[in-house]
Amino acid sequence: MKMTRQNTLKNLIIITGIFIAAIGLLLSGCDDKVEITQKYTIMAPVYLSTQELRASFEIMPPVEVTNTGKIYLYQNYIFLNEPGKGIHVIDNKNKEQPEIINFINIPGNYELAVKGDRLFADSYVDLLVIDISNPEDVRLSKRIEDIFLNLAQQNQYYDLENGVLIDWEPKEIIEVNESEFNGSFPSYYNYGTGLALRGGFATTDMALSSFAPESSPIMQTGVGGSMARFTIQQDHLYSIDNSNMLVFDISDLDNPVPGANLNIGWGIETIFPYKDNLFLGTQSGMIIFDNSNPDLPVQLSTISHIVSCDPVVVENDIAYVTLRGGTGCRNTASNQLDVIDISDLKNPKLLVSHPMTNPYGLGIDNGTLFICEGSAGLKVFDASDIYKIPKNLLAYYGDFDAYDVIPYKNNLIMIGNDGLYQFDYSDPDDIKLLSTISISRKEPML
Repeated sequence: MKMTRQNTLKNLIIITGIFIAAIGLLLSGCDDKVEITQKYTIMAPVYLSTQELRASFEIMPPVEVTNTGKIYLYQNYIFLNEPGKGIHVIDNKNKEQPEIINFINIPGNYELAVKGDRLFADSYVDLLVIDISNPEDVRLSKRIEDIFLNLAQQNQYYDLENGVLIDWEPKEIIEVNESEFNGSFPSYYNYGTGLALRGGFATTDMALSSFAPESSPIMQTGVGGSMARFTIQQDHLYSIDNSNMLVFDISDLDNPVPGANLNIGWGIETIFPYKDNLFLGTQSGMIIFDNSNPDLPVQLSTISHIVSCDPVVVENDIAYVTLRGGTGCRNTASNQLDVIDISDLKNPKLLVSHPMTNPYGLGIDNGTLFICEGSAGLKVFDASDIYKIPKNLLAYYGDFDAYDVIPYKNNLIMIGNDGLYQFDYSDPDDIKLLSTISISRKEPML
């Protein structure tokens, strides 16, 4: 952490005083001890106790959207996560005029999924079941405490004594020590630069770090984006963290029962359900699980790639994986779309890779492929010929910052740096922007 000009000046004044005092002592022949004052700044942790965490759940009137995380579609409603804070409930009956109707205040919320009028959401170490049968009168139905405790402790943002680590704040430390003066200053003082900072703390940003559409007219299970870490298949909720997949039996929606906890490896980022399988995107490759027994998914295969960030979506016998390099993804060279043959789930094969600019989330619907390119915008492709995808660009929206999408029944929901957008793609050759919910962003997107 850098010293400010003001702190540097203060330290020079302190050191100057020490120097004068020391010289005076030497000349006077008095006691050769000198009092040394050290002043430095550390970044101290700010904790939220578990009692405060669990008392913070609240249904609030609509509030300004300042940051966006995961998105989820359920019937005529969109649920928009604000990372670490909670969920905005959006009435989407009129897609041209969506309306935020309330905000569910959930500290430590990053993931969500919905089935049968029950919203499942994380809250740091807890899993919440929220009754949304009346979205204008949302109620907490169940809280399973400490179910994500291992993840929290693994990522070092929770301890039993203090609770949840939610922030860092500067704290000034002053130490006064008496030291013998032997004609030179202590090792932590340099004549050229002054008093050294101690502790080695640096300010960092905390990142604690969503399905196939139903065929029935009334949606029973919602639809999430490609960046999801929660998903639902049949009567089971699946939650992934960096190295594990946790299975919950939700046949009784108000009483989830924790089941298998599968250790998979490292760098797990996303989960996508398709038919009786689960597809996991990891930093080192795509992993396919047979989920015909939903209580205990069985790993079928892995296809590896260079280390990068990689959400995955699936349609028919093809998986589409975007690889993104850069900060946080351990690689600066790879920005591409991988197209993978999964007709043999035990032996997936890479068919072709296409260069991309800065890919994040993606979606596929009936051969129309949507790819979010971050600050480079949203691109829409005809993917019927997988070898010519870049040549079959249907639409390009370069003015948007695109993070993730949900394509569902000719309606595309997209979140980006500046807002939540909806498009009508019933005619892929004439895609229309329907509406925008603007965002007053105050924090970077996760």
